[in-house]
Amino acid sequence: MLALGLVLNTLGIGLFCWAIFALAVYALPFCVALSIGVMTFQSGAGLVGALLIATAGGALTLVLIQVAVAVTRSLALRIAIATAFAVPAAVAGYHVVFAVSHIGVPSLAWREVFACLGAVCIGLTSWTRLMVLAETRPLEPGGVVENPS
Repeated sequence: MLALGLVLNTLGIGLFCWAIFALAVYALPFCVALSIGVMTFQSGAGLVGALLIATAGGALTLVLIQVAVAVTRSLALRIAIATAFAVPAAVAGYHVVFAVSHIGVPSLAWREVFACLGAVCIGLTSWTRLMVLAETRPLEPGGVVENPS
């Protein structure tokens, strides 16, 4: 029974860490959705209306960012958009790892180190997930025919 408890605890902690890591990547759309939801609720839309509008706002933010990165030809603009998406994810990752590290790390210095590493990992993951959507384009000029007949 003790072994089963240890295995289930390990799996539970692993699932919890995976969920935090996967969800922290979407910090910017969540922040936008939360802001829109609170503003809508305070304006008198009610709980259901605020939830619907907040969900639509967060989803629209995520889609617009992904489309902007995929459509934009300028590499500098793609990097700027992806960085604006990754910075809130890195901040969320820092705070989550710092809070979770209170469980098993007694030293404040090591908690800071782990939190900074978590912020870098989650920020890079968010940036990478967004940049993967940008397809590489060939360096050929448009409309030029190779072998005219």
